Amino acid sequence: MTDGHDSLPEVMGEEFWNELYRSSERISSGRPNRHLIAEVADLPPGRALDVGSGEGADALWLATRGWRVTAVDISPVALDRAAAHATEAGEGVADRITWLRADVTQWAPPTPPFDLVTAQFMHLYPNSRARLFADLAATVAPGGELLVVAHHPKDLEAGVPRPPVPELFYEGDAVTAALIEGEWDVLVDDVRSAERTLDETTYILHELVVRARRRD
Repeated sequence: MTDGHDSLPEVMGEEFWNELYRSSERISSGRPNRHLIAEVADLPPGRALDVGSGEGADALWLATRGWRVTAVDISPVALDRAAAHATEAGEGVADRITWLRADVTQWAPPTPPFDLVTAQFMHLYPNSRARLFADLAATVAPGGELLVVAHHPKDLEAGVPRPPVPELFYEGDAVTAALIEGEWDVLVDDVRSAERTLDETTYILHELVVRARRRD
C-alpha cells in the first residue's frame, strides 16, 4: 500500500493500480524491502513467489541472489516497468523472473510449490485477505517459508498518513490463522518500528513481520 492515500475504493482493481503507477515515474523507492533482506538473505536460493510485486524491487533482489522468481501483480503498468528494470539489471536477472498479471482476490497460485512465498504490504479487506493467505500457505513447499510484511494498525493510532480504513490493517494472527496446525513453525511474529519522513514530517512507522516455515 502506497503512503499518502487518504481514501480507497471498496474494490481496488486493475484500473485503480494502473492509475496510481501512471501518476509517477516511480512509486516505490526502487530498493528491496528491508525485512525481506533481513529474513531471506541467508536462505539458499530456490523457487520464489512474490505476490504484489509492484515495480519489481523485491523480485530483482531475489533474482540477483539466484532465486527463480514468479512475480505477480494486478497492474500491467507496474509489471511492464518492473520488466524494464530487470532488463537493465543485466547478468541474466530478467531470465530468472516470470512476470504474471493476476488479481489475487480471484486467483489460484501457480504450481508446483515454492521454496519462498513473500507478500509485502498486501492490504486487502478481511475476507479477501484470509483467502489469499490460505492460498499462499498452501503453495509453500515442505521446508519452504512464507514471509508476510504489512503496515501495522499502530500506524493509524500514531497519525501516520494511511488510508483511514481500519479493516485493511492487521496483526500477526491474520496470517498465522491460515497455517494448518502441526504443519508449520512460526519463526517470526513481530512488530518493528522505524523512523521515516513523509511529506517533511517524521513519523514512527510500525511494520508487521510474520515468517513461518512449513515442516518437512
